[in-house]
Amino acid sequence: MARNRIEQDEELDSGFDIEQLKRLAHYVGPYKKDLTIAIIIMVISSAISMLIPIFMKNVMDTITETVYQHLHTSDEAVVLILINAFSALFVGLACAIIMRYKIILTSRVGQGVIYRLRRELFVHLQELPFSYYDDKPHGKIQVRVVNYVNNLSDLLSNGIVNTITDMFSLVFILIFMLSLNVRFTLICLCGLPILTAIILFVKNRQRRAWQIQSNKQSNLNAYIAESINGIRVTQSFVRENKNTQLFNQLNGDARTAWMNAVKYNFILSPVIENITVITTSVIYVLGIGWLMGGEAAITVGLLTAFAGYVSRFWQPIMTLANFYNSLLTAISYLERIFESIDAPVNVKDKEGAGIMPQIKGDVEFKNVKFSYDDGVEILHDINFKVGAGESYAIVGPTGAGKSTIVNLISRFYNVDSGQILVDGTDISDVTIKSLRNQMGVMMQDSFIFSGTIMDNIRYGNKEASDEQVIAAAKTVCAHDFIMSLDDGYNTQVNERGSRLSAGQRQLISFARAVLADPKILILDEATSSIDTETEILLQKGLQEMLKGRTSFIIAHRLSTIKNSTCIMYVDKGQILEKGSHDELLQIPGGYYHNLYDSQYAFLNQ
Repeated sequence: MARNRIEQDEELDSGFDIEQLKRLAHYVGPYKKDLTIAIIIMVISSAISMLIPIFMKNVMDTITETVYQHLHTSDEAVVLILINAFSALFVGLACAIIMRYKIILTSRVGQGVIYRLRRELFVHLQELPFSYYDDKPHGKIQVRVVNYVNNLSDLLSNGIVNTITDMFSLVFILIFMLSLNVRFTLICLCGLPILTAIILFVKNRQRRAWQIQSNKQSNLNAYIAESINGIRVTQSFVRENKNTQLFNQLNGDARTAWMNAVKYNFILSPVIENITVITTSVIYVLGIGWLMGGEAAITVGLLTAFAGYVSRFWQPIMTLANFYNSLLTAISYLERIFESIDAPVNVKDKEGAGIMPQIKGDVEFKNVKFSYDDGVEILHDINFKVGAGESYAIVGPTGAGKSTIVNLISRFYNVDSGQILVDGTDISDVTIKSLRNQMGVMMQDSFIFSGTIMDNIRYGNKEASDEQVIAAAKTVCAHDFIMSLDDGYNTQVNERGSRLSAGQRQLISFARAVLADPKILILDEATSSIDTETEILLQKGLQEMLKGRTSFIIAHRLSTIKNSTCIMYVDKGQILEKGSHDELLQIPGGYYHNLYDSQYAFLNQ
């Protein structure tokens, strides 16, 4: 059985793509100064911290020499011990202060990069055409903007600096280890081939596991978002148990994918710890044997210092391994983030696009063809012309292409062929912003933003005064119901206007459109949720609103379009009839005539 869009996993990339990291480096660029300072001070900290085992070696050698050879501690020995002990303490304190400053710098870098990345992603999402959102569940888009970007925080805040610092640390440690004892150094390095083999074994499996985990998490987030938006339908049809079963399945998939991914993450840490313990033990066993054998080059201080360096040698390797884990996780998230950023803006201003002049209102479709999917044509050679100030109604069965026609006027989609002209100007030759600024669109699903009713109406014109907002509400008969609310125009409404009825939401949308004062107005089933009594009151306001504007009205309720200049009957992507209400009723057996008769008969049953 085919899976729905939420349950459908997104395609996995086949290999590790270094280009993702190169692109990420572009976002780090503005913070090069902070990053460079952090790296420099951490390298200095790493270098001076290498002195601590040397200080401890001097302390241990002084103690053993004075105690075992002289059976008492001389004043010179005490001074030497104190100097080395306080030197080690001073170095440790300096490293702690440097670490605090490094955390401040790296946090600034990490959060700055995340801010830029999220901003670019959000801005791009605002520009993407309707077709992008038609094909992708909104929850899967949201998880990229929030969760995936957040998960890059640690990588950017600490991973980069720690990795570079640890690479320098390894060099410093090897230099100190070789200067102390070459044989012990070679013993320590024996664990590297084992670690390399394990890394090669798990790296591809680990990366694929994190890709799968990001897919499962995306599916879960998408389903949660959809379930919250559709909670009324769920409860109305008593689908709670069924939805819970599906949620448990998706939640279980996410948990399983996560456990499988972290399983690979935690392979390297115990391997490195075991290698550290084994190599340290071997060094102690051999070192004690050589010490007991009287080998002059081996001392208690040397063994103590070298054991400290062995631990320090494997610690940056552990950090690098953890960074590698984070990197694989980040790559799986970056793939999805950059996938959204790279999504093509098919509906965009072409090069050299001009500014749309002040619109008068003439609209013409010339041989327009359109398809949502390649090879499936929705509109076939649409031709019509609307004069400025005229109102054109579009009727027809569901799926006939009515909404598609009006969406093309606003350039929410590009036509496959043909032209759409406004005042004789091809709308593809002007900027989208200058075109849409002079148009108003009201859809069947009237979206209400969280905030006050005043803010929602003013969304149509941010510069409008309170008096203008109230006047717009009065025009569309929304003033009375608004004033009946507890706080009137300052009443807070939740996202999507859940405290308001569908009809009230549409009246607010009407007021928003009136306030925008568009030259071309599109009403796509805008009165479908308004009761008959309110519709009668609204008719006068509608006529006032349509006066002097070119308007396109899609309506199944024919009473709202009887006074339109022209009515077009559309079916299967073609205009089958066109004329005024009276003209179309004079066509016996015509499409509009039959539609009117069936609706009139239904209303009189």
